[in-house]
Amino acid sequence: MKSRRFPGKSGFICAMDTIMVDDRCLLPDRHSTLRLVPMPADLNQNGDVFGGWVMAQVDVAGAIPAMRRARGRVATVSVNSFQFKQPISVGDIVSLYAEIVKVGSTSITVKVEVYAERNYADPIIVKVTEAELTYVAIDTGGNKRPLPAEKTGEME
Repeated sequence: MKSRRFPGKSGFICAMDTIMVDDRCLLPDRHSTLRLVPMPADLNQNGDVFGGWVMAQVDVAGAIPAMRRARGRVATVSVNSFQFKQPISVGDIVSLYAEIVKVGSTSITVKVEVYAERNYADPIIVKVTEAELTYVAIDTGGNKRPLPAEKTGEME
């Protein structure tokens, strides 16, 4: 994915598909699936947020639209792609956006984009991670089950 640099702010990037106003990135024009702020306990030895923490949040965010579509439990069966674009720092406001991109007979593939809002006085939005995960609908015994028919106007 191409990116653009902020004028006068080296090191920060804005994804090309991100809306910009007055040389500033804006968050996507849709509701976030999950929003949180990492804490010092979430750091790795380099002082950045641990990649495993980010992966866990992506899995949680991706499962939400999958559970809604499955109308029940789902299990993660595959991480199809996962790309870290920028580090996340303590105090960043992290917003995760998840949307269903493919539905099979038992499985649901979800794309998750992660953005960090930095520098509260002069906010900068940075796309930090993107991933695609596949979930499978499961019954109460943990066995794969078919997805119910999609309802008209169903929310992701």
